[in-house]
Amino acid sequence: WLTSDNMHHQWLLLAACFWVIFMFMVASKFITLTFKDPDGYGAKQEPLILTAVTKVEEVHVPEEKQWPEEFQPTGKAFSGNLIRQPLVHMERLELLRNVCRDTSLRDLSHTAVSKFVLDRIFVCDKHKILFCQTPKVGNTQWKKVLIVLNGAFSSIEEIPENIVHDHEKNGLPRLSSFSDSEIKKRLNLYFKFFIVRDPFERLISAFKDKFVHNPRFEPWYRHEIAPGIIRKYRKNRTEAKGLQFEDFVRYLGDPNHRWLDVQFGDHIIHWVTYVELCAPCEITYSVIGHHETLEDDAPYILKAAGIDHLVSYPTIPPGITVYNRTKVERYFSGISKRDIRRLYARFEGDFKLFGYREPDFLLN
Repeated sequence: WLTSDNMHHQWLLLAACFWVIFMFMVASKFITLTFKDPDGYGAKQEPLILTAVTKVEEVHVPEEKQWPEEFQPTGKAFSGNLIRQPLVHMERLELLRNVCRDTSLRDLSHTAVSKFVLDRIFVCDKHKILFCQTPKVGNTQWKKVLIVLNGAFSSIEEIPENIVHDHEKNGLPRLSSFSDSEIKKRLNLYFKFFIVRDPFERLISAFKDKFVHNPRFEPWYRHEIAPGIIRKYRKNRTEAKGLQFEDFVRYLGDPNHRWLDVQFGDHIIHWVTYVELCAPCEITYSVIGHHETLEDDAPYILKAAGIDHLVSYPTIPPGITVYNRTKVERYFSGISKRDIRRLYARFEGDFKLFGYREPDFLLN
């Protein structure tokens, strides 16, 4: 009978172990379903209103734009109709709001929502999306996405390259083409986003694209704009070589650069600040993507805008979005600290608003 009693206790112990394992599995499943990955893609956030800065009235998310529960990540919740976002995107918007409130940076972070800004914003009425163009940050691909959404072409692969930037044929209306009341309505109700990258790396990209390679054959950059910069800013005018990066930096860092900007017209969009292009302290953007994290940000933006089931962002070649510190340092290595400081002084708002660190070579 002792043997029988021992066997009975062993069976009870074994049953208890199975019960503990079963309860642990149930608890694990509950935790998995309740606490999703905070870096997962989330739902669109209602535009956050900037106190005493924004000119856009606060509105509620329209009923038809509410998102399924599975698209809403867990995390810090906002009151009212504000929809929760992954932490990184919430932090970007919070940083933007804080810098916008910094009175010491007001001249570098604020601008009027002028026709120049409205010309930069492309409209997709069908899906209630506004995209502010920031050249040299992969905007061609985002234009292709919007062209497909607007119905001009059925897929990104079908869009001819010469159509993308032809605004008479690509089916992308600019926000400036609407009446004041229609502009205000879209700024209030639509999903709004733009993309940024390290400001100095963007300037290098603009210089190479427009004054060195010029792949789209835009001769005015080399034959009109470059000579104008050289005449004004080259120290040794006897040099016959084309525009150098040093000349370009002197022009951009000159506090009196605007008189040349007026002559260059809209071509300056490739190197003016994000503040001047998109008015981020005046317009309450839903998402700010970063070129350096575009592999994650592009799918997130598509899902947040509710269009991920309709179109995909084109494949990003490996390494193309990685910040190239060596390249940046090489381009600035032969430029005086005075000229670099003047350049940084102009673009400081972009560095601060979007969380980019002041370059190390400027601190040394």
